[in-house]
Amino acid sequence: MKTIDIRRSIRSYTDQPVEQEKIEMILKAAMQSPSAANQRPWEFVVVTNKELLKKLSELSPYSKMLSNAPVAIVLLGRTERMVIKEMWTQDMGACTQNLLLEIVEQGLGGVWLGVAPSEERMTFVKEVLQLENVFPFAVVPFGYSESRNHYINRYEIDRVTYLD
Repeated sequence: MKTIDIRRSIRSYTDQPVEQEKIEMILKAAMQSPSAANQRPWEFVVVTNKELLKKLSELSPYSKMLSNAPVAIVLLGRTERMVIKEMWTQDMGACTQNLLLEIVEQGLGGVWLGVAPSEERMTFVKEVLQLENVFPFAVVPFGYSESRNHYINRYEIDRVTYLD
Protein backbone atom coordinates (compact mmCIF):
# COMPACT_ATOMS: atom_id res chain seq x y z
CA MET A 1 0.00 0.00 0.00
CA LYS A 2 2.84 2.44 0.67
CA THR A 3 3.75 2.63 -3.03
CA ILE A 4 0.10 3.13 -3.98
CA ASP A 5 -0.35 5.75 -1.26
CA ILE A 6 2.57 7.94 -2.33
CA ARG A 7 2.22 7.66 -6.11
CA ARG A 8 1.67 11.11 -7.64
CA SER A 9 1.94 12.62 -11.11
CA ILE A 10 5.46 14.04 -11.15
CA ARG A 11 6.24 16.49 -13.93
CA SER A 12 9.70 17.83 -13.07
CA TYR A 13 12.93 15.89 -12.84
CA THR A 14 16.56 16.37 -11.91
CA ASP A 15 19.31 15.92 -14.50
CA GLN A 16 20.37 12.62 -12.92
CA PRO A 17 20.15 9.79 -15.47
CA VAL A 18 18.00 6.76 -14.65
CA GLU A 19 19.97 3.55 -14.29
CA GLN A 20 19.34 0.79 -16.85
CA GLU A 21 18.57 -1.69 -14.04
CA LYS A 22 15.73 0.52 -12.83
CA ILE A 23 14.31 0.86 -16.33
CA GLU A 24 14.33 -2.92 -16.70
CA MET A 25 12.56 -3.40 -13.34
CA ILE A 26 9.89 -0.91 -14.48
CA LEU A 27 9.41 -2.81 -17.75
CA LYS A 28 9.23 -6.15 -15.91
CA ALA A 29 6.51 -4.77 -13.64
CA ALA A 30 4.55 -3.52 -16.65
CA MET A 31 4.74 -6.95 -18.29
CA GLN A 32 3.34 -8.65 -15.16
CA SER A 33 -0.03 -6.97 -15.77
CA PRO A 34 -3.23 -8.91 -16.28
CA SER A 35 -4.76 -8.96 -19.75
CA ALA A 36 -7.83 -10.38 -21.47
CA ALA A 37 -7.22 -13.98 -22.59
CA ASN A 38 -3.57 -13.41 -21.60
CA GLN A 39 -3.13 -11.55 -24.89
CA ARG A 40 -0.47 -9.21 -23.47
CA PRO A 41 -0.79 -6.77 -26.38
CA TRP A 42 1.95 -4.47 -25.11
CA GLU A 43 5.25 -3.36 -26.53
CA PHE A 44 7.44 -0.55 -25.27
CA VAL A 45 9.77 2.03 -26.73
CA VAL A 46 12.27 3.44 -24.23
CA VAL A 47 13.29 6.95 -25.27
CA THR A 48 16.37 8.63 -23.84
CA ASN A 49 17.33 10.56 -26.97
CA LYS A 50 16.92 14.26 -26.11
CA GLU A 51 15.90 15.21 -29.65
CA LEU A 52 13.10 12.62 -29.68
CA LEU A 53 11.97 13.62 -26.18
CA LYS A 54 11.75 17.23 -27.36
CA LYS A 55 9.68 16.19 -30.40
CA LEU A 56 7.40 14.06 -28.23
CA SER A 57 6.88 17.04 -25.91
CA GLU A 58 4.73 18.53 -28.68
CA LEU A 59 2.22 15.68 -28.29
CA SER A 60 -0.26 17.90 -26.43
CA PRO A 61 -0.41 21.07 -24.33
CA TYR A 62 0.11 18.81 -21.28
CA SER A 63 3.28 17.03 -22.40
CA LYS A 64 5.91 19.78 -22.20
CA MET A 65 7.76 18.00 -19.35
CA LEU A 66 8.93 15.39 -21.85
CA SER A 67 11.65 17.74 -23.09
CA ASN A 68 13.22 17.76 -19.60
CA ALA A 69 12.72 14.11 -18.70
CA PRO A 70 15.76 11.82 -18.71
CA VAL A 71 13.64 8.95 -20.05
CA ALA A 72 10.16 8.16 -21.32
CA ILE A 73 8.47 4.87 -22.04
CA VAL A 74 5.98 4.79 -24.89
CA LEU A 75 3.38 2.07 -24.38
CA LEU A 76 2.07 0.46 -27.55
CA GLY A 77 -0.59 -2.10 -28.36
CA ARG A 78 0.67 -4.52 -31.02
CA THR A 79 -2.09 -5.42 -33.51
CA GLU A 80 -0.99 -9.03 -34.04
CA ARG A 81 -1.19 -9.77 -30.30
CA MET A 82 -4.79 -8.66 -29.90
CA VAL A 83 -6.82 -11.83 -29.44
CA ILE A 84 -9.73 -9.81 -28.02
CA LYS A 85 -9.13 -6.48 -29.73
CA GLU A 86 -11.89 -4.55 -27.94
CA MET A 87 -10.13 -5.18 -24.59
CA TRP A 88 -6.69 -3.83 -25.50
CA THR A 89 -7.22 -0.46 -23.80
CA GLN A 90 -8.14 -2.14 -20.51
CA ASP A 91 -5.03 -4.32 -20.78
CA MET A 92 -2.88 -1.28 -21.48
CA GLY A 93 -4.43 0.66 -18.59
CA ALA A 94 -3.44 -2.08 -16.15
CA CYS A 95 0.01 -2.21 -17.74
CA THR A 96 0.48 1.55 -17.39
CA GLN A 97 -0.57 1.48 -13.74
CA ASN A 98 1.91 -1.32 -12.95
CA LEU A 99 4.61 0.70 -14.71
CA LEU A 100 3.78 3.83 -12.69
CA LEU A 101 3.80 1.94 -9.40
CA GLU A 102 7.22 0.44 -10.12
CA ILE A 103 8.53 3.91 -11.00
CA VAL A 104 7.65 4.94 -7.44
CA GLU A 105 9.09 1.69 -6.03
CA GLN A 106 12.39 2.51 -7.77
CA GLY A 107 12.52 5.92 -6.03
CA LEU A 108 11.53 7.87 -9.14
CA GLY A 109 8.61 10.03 -10.24
CA GLY A 110 6.60 9.94 -13.46
CA VAL A 111 3.37 10.97 -15.11
CA TRP A 112 0.87 9.22 -17.41
CA LEU A 113 0.32 11.13 -20.65
CA GLY A 114 -2.71 9.77 -22.48
CA VAL A 115 -2.43 9.10 -26.19
CA ALA A 116 -5.24 6.69 -27.14
CA PRO A 117 -8.01 6.99 -28.17
CA SER A 118 -7.10 10.34 -29.77
CA GLU A 119 -6.37 9.56 -33.43
CA GLU A 120 -4.40 12.81 -33.70
CA ARG A 121 -2.12 11.91 -30.77
CA MET A 122 -1.75 8.30 -31.91
CA THR A 123 -0.73 9.43 -35.39
CA PHE A 124 1.70 11.97 -33.94
CA VAL A 125 3.52 9.35 -31.83
CA LYS A 126 3.65 6.90 -34.75
CA GLU A 127 5.14 9.56 -37.01
CA VAL A 128 7.72 10.82 -34.50
CA LEU A 129 8.91 7.28 -33.68
CA GLN A 130 8.34 5.89 -37.20
CA LEU A 131 6.09 3.05 -36.02
CA GLU A 132 3.72 0.75 -37.90
CA ASN A 133 1.14 -1.89 -36.90
CA VAL A 134 0.83 -0.54 -33.36
CA PHE A 135 -1.62 1.57 -31.40
CA PRO A 136 0.18 4.14 -29.21
CA PHE A 137 -1.58 4.11 -25.84
CA ALA A 138 0.41 6.34 -23.49
CA VAL A 139 3.73 8.05 -22.91
CA VAL A 140 5.24 8.00 -19.43
CA PRO A 141 8.13 10.38 -18.80
CA PHE A 142 9.99 9.75 -15.55
CA GLY A 143 13.16 10.41 -13.62
CA TYR A 144 14.46 11.45 -10.27
CA SER A 145 11.94 13.87 -8.85
CA GLU A 146 12.68 17.39 -7.68
CA SER A 147 10.02 16.91 -4.99
CA ARG A 148 9.22 14.06 -2.61
CA ASN A 149 6.02 12.04 -2.91
CA HIS A 150 3.83 11.99 0.17
CA TYR A 151 0.55 10.46 1.25
CA ILE A 152 -2.72 12.28 0.57
CA ASN A 153 -5.88 10.56 1.82
CA ARG A 154 -8.28 10.36 -1.13
CA TYR A 155 -10.76 7.90 0.36
CA GLU A 156 -14.32 9.21 0.01
CA ILE A 157 -16.93 7.03 1.67
CA ASP A 158 -19.76 8.72 -0.26
CA ARG A 159 -18.39 7.10 -3.46
CA VAL A 160 -18.94 3.59 -2.07
CA THR A 161 -22.19 1.61 -2.02
CA TYR A 162 -22.49 -1.68 -0.16
CA LEU A 163 -25.17 -4.12 -1.27
CA ASP A 164 -25.99 -6.81 1.31
